Amino acid sequence: MKPPHDKNSGNRNDGGPRGRGGPGGRGPAPDRGGPGFRGQGAPGQGPRGPVGGKREQGAREALPRDQGVRDQGARDVAPRAERLTLTVRPPDNRAKEARPPQGARPQPHQDRRHTEAPKGTVWLYGIHAVTAALGNPARRIRRLVLTEEAEAAVLSRLPQPWPVQAERVDRARLDQTLGRDAVHQGAGLLTDPLTPPALAQALERPGPVLVLDQVSDPRNVGAIMRSAAAFGVAAIITQERNAPDETGALAKAASGALERIPMFKAVNISRTLVALKAAGLWCIGLDASGPPLSGPGLSDRRVALVLGAEGEGMRRLTRETCDAVAGIGQSLAMESLNVSAAAAIALYEITRKA
Repeated sequence: MKPPHDKNSGNRNDGGPRGRGGPGGRGPAPDRGGPGFRGQGAPGQGPRGPVGGKREQGAREALPRDQGVRDQGARDVAPRAERLTLTVRPPDNRAKEARPPQGARPQPHQDRRHTEAPKGTVWLYGIHAVTAALGNPARRIRRLVLTEEAEAAVLSRLPQPWPVQAERVDRARLDQTLGRDAVHQGAGLLTDPLTPPALAQALERPGPVLVLDQVSDPRNVGAIMRSAAAFGVAAIITQERNAPDETGALAKAASGALERIPMFKAVNISRTLVALKAAGLWCIGLDASGPPLSGPGLSDRRVALVLGAEGEGMRRLTRETCDAVAGIGQSLAMESLNVSAAAAIALYEITRKA
């Protein structure tokens, strides 16, 4: 029994694919219209008429012959391309972000806010760093978050009133705010970075000056600051581009020294050394190839101690600009020292009296 004829469907079987009838064709044979008859195309493609004969009953417009006739086996490229264009969807990046890389180990829950602070601010953490910042009147403090134990520890070092009211949080909340890698000891402080005074004003303070030529590790810089505070350094100068900014890791390693010693950033270290020379300082570059550093021989001079980057040491122009190069007497069993350890030994030597 033949299926009923639907003149609005272009002689296609209801729900069946469009195609050429007969064995090996792309769809069921049309029920009427002759061998050259084509049914109506897919929705949105418009009606198609017979090849070289009368139009199907119910069709209202005739197509040009070159659009109505196709070679056997040829495909209607334009309508297919149009359909592909309409079905394009933008990639769903959310699914990729949520799915861990193949073969990666599962990581602990991490919030996107980890170690992030509003623009122009920085999170400091650690009992000593937070306590020192709270006691620094030059600090502009935004938030103070403490666990119960950390609040008692800070209170024992710095009695209230504090510049801001503390927010009581648990350790998990601090991990979420500061990051699980931050050794925060239950204390976090959101603050603006410090604005250093003018270099000429800093040089009015007594003591040597430290110049760091591309020392880039914030923990090394923080440890150097801690030694500098212990030996009465007047100021620390770093390079603007290849040196760390004020960060929580740096402040934690400095253990409060960030609030006590001004830190400057110079665009050009060599020109800065020239300016220090003009101010009456004797610039000594620390390098293992130089003769041993002697503190008593420098008792009548104010020293600017220059330390080079981790691994590479001082750059050539920095070395040539120094007044002298000196090293630390050490055993040949160890070729070099960490830059923060070398800074502590050198500072001890140049401040040692005869």
